[in-house]
Amino acid sequence: MSPWRHLFLDGEFSPRAHLLSGLTLAHVTKRPAGASHSIYEELWHATKWQTIVVERDKADGDAWLAGGSHYPSKAPDGEQAWHDLVKEFLAGAEQAVEWGRSPEGLATEVEVGVTMRDVLQSLAVHNAYHLGKIVALRQMINAWPPPTE
Repeated sequence: MSPWRHLFLDGEFSPRAHLLSGLTLAHVTKRPAGASHSIYEELWHATKWQTIVVERDKADGDAWLAGGSHYPSKAPDGEQAWHDLVKEFLAGAEQAVEWGRSPEGLATEVEVGVTMRDVLQSLAVHNAYHLGKIVALRQMINAWPPPTE
């Protein structure tokens, strides 16, 4: 297994597709007492940042860092919106893995003194943080562990 696949999709903890499986709209929109965000909001945030990073979208990245919307302003329209967000997150993770397959791509300097390798490592930590929050939220609402297939 590649180290990037390990970081973004399969390693260290539950595979990301499994970690995000078995959730209903009621699960993902519930915000337990004391929680700052719902599961949907956590994944939305992680997905949007991941997309900015892997697509190298400087305009959206600058807007995000300047105080743009870091969490969604409304709940998903339906369960399909949740499933679409999961697909978007997993596709972005695959895109990060692809970046990692290219030594030239990893060495690309995206800012002075910052390479794509640095950016991907930071993104992996960011994703792990939010996925950990999702696991904690799942535990709080008695939706952990995900069902086995």
